[in-house]
Amino acid sequence: MPDWRARLRDSGYRLTPQRELILAAVTELGHATPDEVLAHVQRTASTVNASTVYRTLEVLEELGLVRHTHLSDRAPTYHSTAGHEHFHLVCRGCRTVVSVDVEEAAGFVESLTTRHAFTPDVGHLTVFGMCQECERKQCEEKS
Repeated sequence: MPDWRARLRDSGYRLTPQRELILAAVTELGHATPDEVLAHVQRTASTVNASTVYRTLEVLEELGLVRHTHLSDRAPTYHSTAGHEHFHLVCRGCRTVVSVDVEEAAGFVESLTTRHAFTPDVGHLTVFGMCQECERKQCEEKS
């Protein structure tokens, strides 16, 4: 990935300490809501406010440095694009989030492309269900 600082400057944005802190927070947290990013950043720079976080996340997503997905019915969750492209499995029981390589969805993607002339953005995909442990507990409770 090209240097994110150069990407900001080349797109007409200034490199600010707030932007640097917010991108670092998203990277460190892995998957985080804007409120979680704000709390993380405020440990270092108490002058950063919620609107700065939201605006900066929009800019960083526009530049392809972060992306968002919906891991719950709450606010979107952001993660860095510096790592491998992935989609998410979220357990409705314990709320565990598992990142899955997009190659595991290759058959699904091929089917959508062939049958519907549609190419999905799998990196934005979240699949909700039950992990094996929660499924087992649920079966035991029904017995």
